[in-house]
Amino acid sequence: MFDEEIKKPKGHEVGMSIDTMSVEELAERIGLLEAEIARLKAAIAARDATRKAAESAFKL
Repeated sequence: MFDEEIKKPKGHEVGMSIDTMSVEELAERIGLLEAEIARLKAAIAARDATRKAAESAFKL
């Protein structure tokens, strides 16, 4: 029972406690979140491009 490692969360949840995280762990979380932001921005750009293409195709 004492040999069990404390399991760390695999991902980041908004609002989760960060009190026990080291500077390195916090920096890693920032990197993960920045990558997720970039992914979301790319999805927005792709959807905007699709919408604009559809709008131009249906203009009379």
